[in-house]
Amino acid sequence: GICGDKFYAFHSVADHVVDGIATSTKEISEKFSLPTELLAKVLQQLARLEILSAVQGPKGGYKLKRSLGSISLTEFVESMEGPIGLSECSINEICCQMDNCNIRFPMNKINENMITMFNNITLDELTTP
Repeated sequence: GICGDKFYAFHSVADHVVDGIATSTKEISEKFSLPTELLAKVLQQLARLEILSAVQGPKGGYKLKRSLGSISLTEFVESMEGPIGLSECSINEICCQMDNCNIRFPMNKINENMITMFNNITLDELTTP
């Protein structure tokens, strides 16, 4: 499931869909009862990834920089956490059990199917009521 930083990121992006205007970290934090410091770091990361843009000034905060329909779930999760994989060998070919592993190929197939599914889901689909 979506947890940790991805959870905070998803909530903050979802909030921007509703309002469509710059929203402060404090407003999002209060709305969703999220830790302000962690949320601020996540919002800064989303701005570095050019999903959000930072708006300076008294009515500043963060707003969407890209259409949510242009961001796949794969792109979003991987930008926050790195490559998606059910097992280390589905992300990294280096494994001490590689020569003896009897589940490598089934796990890779499951991983490929999961990534295909995530590629076909946009953040817009996940945030539209």
